[in-house]
Amino acid sequence: MNADRVFPPQFLWGAATSAYQIEGSPLADGAGASIWHEFSHTPGRTRAGDTGDVACDHYRRYRDDVALMRTLGLQGYRFSVAWGRVLPEGRGWVNPAGLSFYQRLVDALLEQGIEPMVTLYHWDLPAALDRLGGWLNPDSAAWFADYAQVLFRALGDRVKLWVTLNEPWVVVDGGYLHGVLAPGQRNPFAAPVAAHHLLRAHATAVQAYRAESNQQIGLVVNLEPKYPATETVEDLAATMRADAYWNRFYLDPVFLGSYPPELPEIFGAAWPSFSAADLALIQQPIDFLGINYYSRQVVSHDPTDWPLAAARVRQPHQTHTGLDWEVYPQGLTDILEWVSGRYGPLPLYVTENGAAFYDPPQSAGEIADPLRLAYLRTHLRAALAAIDKGVDLRGYFAWSLLDNFEWAHGYSQRFGLVHVDYATQQRTPKASARFYSEVIRSHGAALATDFSTERAG
Repeated sequence: MNADRVFPPQFLWGAATSAYQIEGSPLADGAGASIWHEFSHTPGRTRAGDTGDVACDHYRRYRDDVALMRTLGLQGYRFSVAWGRVLPEGRGWVNPAGLSFYQRLVDALLEQGIEPMVTLYHWDLPAALDRLGGWLNPDSAAWFADYAQVLFRALGDRVKLWVTLNEPWVVVDGGYLHGVLAPGQRNPFAAPVAAHHLLRAHATAVQAYRAESNQQIGLVVNLEPKYPATETVEDLAATMRADAYWNRFYLDPVFLGSYPPELPEIFGAAWPSFSAADLALIQQPIDFLGINYYSRQVVSHDPTDWPLAAARVRQPHQTHTGLDWEVYPQGLTDILEWVSGRYGPLPLYVTENGAAFYDPPQSAGEIADPLRLAYLRTHLRAALAAIDKGVDLRGYFAWSLLDNFEWAHGYSQRFGLVHVDYATQQRTPKASARFYSEVIRSHGAALATDFSTERAG
């Protein structure tokens, strides 16, 4: 890497979290239960029966965590709001105590010069709404818009960056198609309906925001570039199906006004028809797109793989994370270029990027995490390469600030820049946190050095 290359002066450096993964106290101060609270309390749903009841206790320790962000030099912090804290039943009565928590958090961030990016929905639908059908209910878009308006009016004078949905693909694939995430349904007929209503909800929230503010609102999607295992007709077709299902499903409707043509083939009789009015609604203009990138997928045709007939081909000679995701930084450059080329030169943020690796037991001082540090270094270089190729990349948010509740994996996987001792709630920055701080301080110049060879300070 050229030692003279640095990121643009206004580039926003941050870290990201989500409410259910770190806050704990999910029912405190009048909050309503979420689908993730109920899912994690259902035997057999999460590893070792882990729940988010305590998590990182951020609900009570947020001021210390904001001070830690400042110590690390973070300029931005992406977090999500627990819908049920603000509206315990998902609609109707607003809970002042729950709303006050997020007002205090935003104020604490701004006092430390940290820009908040607020995500309205990171998978924790109020359980009361799930009992009304959740994302399968056509009214869900209106519920979401009403909830969003409460937040816009309470925080809109201080928050400039808003996200409607985080990773609708995961909500649908894990929660409605395969049943491994909340709300735990496994129904191919439900999946496309839930996907469509999520996009309608996104659009109605954007409309509500335009009525309240002239700042910026966007959508966050998880993208994973697909590469064919061979150049056979079968593998190329399988790769296109995987790309349509993973990457284009939630972007083509927003930017192009239609769903990818491969989806009716994938879902068969389960694929419904959608009205022209709905597709026009979903095309609400947004101010930026957030991209969550972790890995790539090499694809081969496999008729036994449901529903895509497209299987992942593991690359045995590559480094893999604790979740068996291949470390492939070039994929970040590729996906950023692809988005810009297909959908136009809109502002982009990398809103999540990180890796789960085994961390040694906590001891005095810094925790060494060389694999995570190397992951960050190579992926930040890949982000800079995309900027060099003309991508309008405005910021980068590492996933995650803290080790946390990793959904169905419970506490078995650690993504954090900061180690959390779940028994004591002690926070200990890892070597990757120190490295990231130096990258921020130097505007990226530190990426030109092999930081892993330096002695930990």
